[in-house]
Amino acid sequence: MKMQIGAFLARRLAESGVRHIFGVPGDFNLPLLEQIEAHPLLEFTGNCNELNAAYAADGYARTAGISALVTTYGVGDLSAINGIAGAYAENVPVVHITGAPPLHAMNSRALLHHTLADGAYGNVNRCMAEFTVAQARITPANALFEIDRVLNECWLERRPVHLQIPSDVTHLLIDTPKKALVLSEFCSDPEQLEYARKKIVDLLRSATSTTLLIDAEVGRFGVADLVFRLAEKWGIPYAVLGPAKAILPETSSLFSGIYVGAASSPGTRALVEEADCLVGIGLRFTDTSSGLFSQHIDIERLIHLRRHDLDIGREPVPGVALREILRGILDAFTPGGQRQSHANASGVVPVDNHPDATDEHLTQTALWARVQCFLKPGDIVIGEAGTSHSGLSEIRFPSGADYIAQPIWGSIGYSLPALLGSMLAAPSRRHVLFIGDGSFQLTAQELSTILRCDLRPIIFLINNDGYTIERLILGKNSRYNDVNAWRYSELPYVLDQYNRSISHVVSTCLELEDVLQHLSCIDKLLFIEVRLARMDAPEALKSFSANFAEFDYGRRGPRDE
Repeated sequence: MKMQIGAFLARRLAESGVRHIFGVPGDFNLPLLEQIEAHPLLEFTGNCNELNAAYAADGYARTAGISALVTTYGVGDLSAINGIAGAYAENVPVVHITGAPPLHAMNSRALLHHTLADGAYGNVNRCMAEFTVAQARITPANALFEIDRVLNECWLERRPVHLQIPSDVTHLLIDTPKKALVLSEFCSDPEQLEYARKKIVDLLRSATSTTLLIDAEVGRFGVADLVFRLAEKWGIPYAVLGPAKAILPETSSLFSGIYVGAASSPGTRALVEEADCLVGIGLRFTDTSSGLFSQHIDIERLIHLRRHDLDIGREPVPGVALREILRGILDAFTPGGQRQSHANASGVVPVDNHPDATDEHLTQTALWARVQCFLKPGDIVIGEAGTSHSGLSEIRFPSGADYIAQPIWGSIGYSLPALLGSMLAAPSRRHVLFIGDGSFQLTAQELSTILRCDLRPIIFLINNDGYTIERLILGKNSRYNDVNAWRYSELPYVLDQYNRSISHVVSTCLELEDVLQHLSCIDKLLFIEVRLARMDAPEALKSFSANFAEFDYGRRGPRDE
């Protein structure tokens, strides 16, 4: 079957599950955008800049499973590269496609715009190679093989890939298969799988106390349901690292809190560190998820499952797929294999009734207590780095609620474009964003795209007059932590002509309560500016900041008085 190269790429993206593609038009990618728009299942969403497009693609992939963005060569690619790097760090499958200069110009080393005017055309690809797991420049000769190879690699590793498609080859015809693309999964070596399954099941049956400790890979590789069923059938309590918040239900009696090394609650820490058998899944102990590397994990008692291999104590077992080993352990369950759970070991008690509203000034403590009651089952909650993420981490989410954050890469401003992406992936679900004023100023223009798409999220703008998380670390009163004071609540009206939003400014508990009580009758984007004191922050963030100052600057480094 003859197809144009760009049309074949669009078809393969649709067969992979992509429905919305993000990006910014440029002369080198316009032929491809024409083919994307012609595809009945694909919709191009133009963003305000390429960085925002990359963030939006990241948010879309976290909700939909995989995503794509299109930029133009050079200037567009390097604008997007921070967002691509964040997706790489956090195992998010994003297909980055760049409209490259015409193949004849690259072959002749022509000095074109959007290049360094030195005739070199390998520099951008080398940059992208640092933050992607596969790359290719599409030609008529390699298009059929390379498109499928790169898309499969994106799915196999759950990380970004990079495709360059020259502007003069998009409409050339190639022979293509009729068979749809099926993104492949890694399959285990049968003997290795059976060996690992038997040994792990024997350890679980003989252990006197077992705990599950999970990280974000459980969500990225789509095994959360298997892990939860395993916990329920075997009666195993589970704790999570910070990046895995809300991947497993936080309403279950088996949920035992967030493990952050020495910064964990005593119950959670004991459950993890004193377990006779600790089953970890995809663990990455970063500085933020481990309380500055204060985890105390006995390797001899750790069974560590990863996406393509595992360790049993100090014994590595390669060639075992995560999904298959989980199914094997689950199928081996017998009623006699159940364990006693340590319910509510985290010490976190779900709040059933919201606190009484008063006319006192809002505090971080009062805000997050109210948010605990405000969230609904099935919500998608997005938390920006800083006080928002810290506050959300300390509350328990309702059943079926998902959480999107960027705790490893931590690029501020990420969450607003990520909201756009996630909403396009799941428009029927309620989305709630919490973002600080400093972070908002980095990507505020993407609010325009959210309004243009007639999306209706609830946005809480946490206005604490600058970079509070940085002030807590260093520079409490320093000007470098200041941002200009905007009239934030007016911005939705400035960015849209069609009256598709409602804004409020609240600074007391009563004002916040009045707004939240009337949400059910609002069918527009809701923008709530919450004004808080500059140095008010969740207690955990205050401790975190003091420890990071010592870690980052050393014994003789600067400190606030």
